[in-house]
Amino acid sequence: MQEDSKKILILGASGFIGNALYRELCNYYDTYGTYFSSRNGYAANKQFFQYDMQEDDVYQLLERVRPNIVISALRGDFPAQVQAHEHLVEYVAKHSCRMYFLSSANVFDAYSKFPSYEYDKTLSESIYGRLKIKIENMLLRLPRKKAGILRLPMVFGNTSPRIREIKQAIWNNEPIEVFPNLIINVTDDNKLSQQVHYLVNRNKTGIFHLGSTDLVHHEDFLRDIIDRVGSFNPIFKRVFTTNEERYLAVLPKDNLLPKNLRFTCQEIIDHHVMG
Repeated sequence: MQEDSKKILILGASGFIGNALYRELCNYYDTYGTYFSSRNGYAANKQFFQYDMQEDDVYQLLERVRPNIVISALRGDFPAQVQAHEHLVEYVAKHSCRMYFLSSANVFDAYSKFPSYEYDKTLSESIYGRLKIKIENMLLRLPRKKAGILRLPMVFGNTSPRIREIKQAIWNNEPIEVFPNLIINVTDDNKLSQQVHYLVNRNKTGIFHLGSTDLVHHEDFLRDIIDRVGSFNPIFKRVFTTNEERYLAVLPKDNLLPKNLRFTCQEIIDHHVMG
C-alpha cells in the first residue's frame, strides 16, 4: 500500500542499517537501494543499483533514479564518502528533493562529561567523528527543509555486526571487550526504521537524536544482552580508557518524536532474543 508518490533512494541499502530501512519503507513507497557487491544476490532485484563510491559518480545514479528523498547510510572509504556527499548535496540543492544523513554520536566524542543534545556544538577527536561532522556541515548549508541529520548511538539488532561479533566471541571462547566507565544510549534496527519512516512520512527535517531516552553503562548493557543469548559464561575484557565516567550518548530534547516512537534501553534488551 503506497502512502504517497514519494520515490526514495537509500544509499548503502545492502548494509545492516540501510537494509533495515529498505525493508521498512519498500512496502509504503517506491523505494530503491544501492549495493556494493553482487555477492548478496541484489543484482537480480530491479529496485537495486550497483554503486561503488570510489568508481561511480553518485550524480549519475541520482539522475537515473530521480528520487524525492535520499537516505545516506553509506559506509567505507572516507575520502570517497566526502566526495559522494558533496555531489549529493549539490544535487539536492538543485532539485525538488531532500536528504537524510545517518550520522553518529561520535560527532560529540570530544565532550565526554555529559550526554549530547541536538543543538550542542559538535567536536570530535576521532577520524570517524570528524568525517561525520564534515558531512553534517555540508547538509547544514542546505535550506532547512531539504535536510535531516539523524544522529545514532550504538545500534544493535539480532543481525547487527556488534551482536554477530559478540556471538562469535562466545562461540570461540574469546574475550568480549566492555567499557565499564562508558555511559551510552542505544537503539536497534527496528526502532530506528520506524522512526525514520515517521520522519519521511511527515516530511520532517532538522537534527534528530534517534536513541533511547535513558542511559546505561556499556558493560551492564552488554551483560544484559548476553543473558538473553543463553546461559554462557563469557570472558569479559574490561577496558578502562579513563578512571572517570565518560558519555557517548545522543539524547533527544528539542526535536522529540511522538511517545509511541520513544523507547528505553530495557526495550532494546527485551527485543533481543538471539538464536
